[in-house]
Amino acid sequence: MSRLHPVLDELPAEIAVFPLPGALLLPRGRLPLNIFEPRYLAMVEDSLANKRMFGMIQPNTHAPAGDTGPGLYRIGCLGRLSHFSETDDGRYLITLTGVARFVVRQELTMSRGYRRVAADFSPFGADLVETGGVDGSVRGDILDALRPYFAAKGIDANWDAVEAMPDAMLVTTLSMLCPFDTAEKQALLEAPTEADRAADLVALLRMALHEAHGSHQAS
Repeated sequence: MSRLHPVLDELPAEIAVFPLPGALLLPRGRLPLNIFEPRYLAMVEDSLANKRMFGMIQPNTHAPAGDTGPGLYRIGCLGRLSHFSETDDGRYLITLTGVARFVVRQELTMSRGYRRVAADFSPFGADLVETGGVDGSVRGDILDALRPYFAAKGIDANWDAVEAMPDAMLVTTLSMLCPFDTAEKQALLEAPTEADRAADLVALLRMALHEAHGSHQAS
């Protein structure tokens, strides 16, 4: 398997998953993680020894819990360990680069305390192809909504860096980094296309800004 550019048939049928609310990984996005729990230290070690991949997925509070832990959303994203370092106190500082989304077909027996699933990547083969499929015209809508959104949230931004990002990476990065709630993050993950995700991102930014203004007026 090409480590950097796998094709659909080369993706693993069974993967470890890291259930983490509010942590969104998207194809070609980069997610830094601080790993310290023993079961996830074990998961990283096993992933390093076997194709350097595991999946990110969010717990779903509306799904019933099972023997292995909280219920999970059905869709997550496989990541490749693209950066790894170990701290003096035994933690792992890693970066996952998103590869492709997957559907959970069933949960498997746990390994060394971490959860595993049978993953189906076939609905998301397009994730493996970098299309740049975001309409450039939506960029202005994103930036127009982003400035007041960041101001309302008290978020400082390097606007030179933001404005220098290519359109598709801008959508991916903001979708991952903006402090949306778990269900909103999941909606961004499940958007059928990059163009749909861009439209959803604009809608979420505007909705959050509207709610912030409403709360200020009420007070």
